[in-house]
Order: sequence, then C-alpha cells, then structure tokens
Amino acid sequence: MSNQDFVCCGQHAVCERESYMSGSGEEPEYFDDEELDRFRGRAADAYTAAEEDEFREVLYTMFPREVEDWTHSLDLRGITLPATVRDEVLLILSEQRFGE
Repeated sequence: MSNQDFVCCGQHAVCERESYMSGSGEEPEYFDDEELDRFRGRAADAYTAAEEDEFREVLYTMFPREVEDWTHSLDLRGITLPATVRDEVLLILSEQRFGE
C-alpha cells in the first residue's frame, strides 16, 4: 500500500498512520483468526457477504476491549476490513471510547 492509498480508519484520537506504515518490525497478534490472512491485499469493497461474515464471526467473539488490537493486527498483516464490518468496528470503538 502506498502512502497515497492510505485512508485513516478514524478509530484513533490521533492517527497512527506513521507507526503503521513504518514497518517497525512489530509482530501481529493473532485472535484465532489465521484464516483471514488469505484476504491480504483485498480491497474493502471486494468481499462477498459470506466473507464479511467471517470477519464478523471473529469480531463478535472477542471482548470489546480487544477490537482495537485486532484491527491493528489486521493492519500489520495487510488485511483491510470489509467496508460494512469496518463501520461496525468503528461503532464498537466509539461506544467503548465514549461510553455510549
């Protein structure tokens, strides 16, 4: 992904783009989601409904406090969330952050 292709996900108070893009050598943490690695490089709008459900299955089996770490792990692995699932993730993060 080039810097021009990067779109901030909006889930951080201050965008951590540089740390994600720097390739700091950080190893991703897996959340029993190794099967998602096959989506590396896929565009957010290129998933089928069944593939989106694979992401949801992982998302809704973790604690809300783990969601931000999970999205960071996906980013380190070069996996873009499906657009509809990203909206759900942002809602969870917003509710967690603002207690709504």
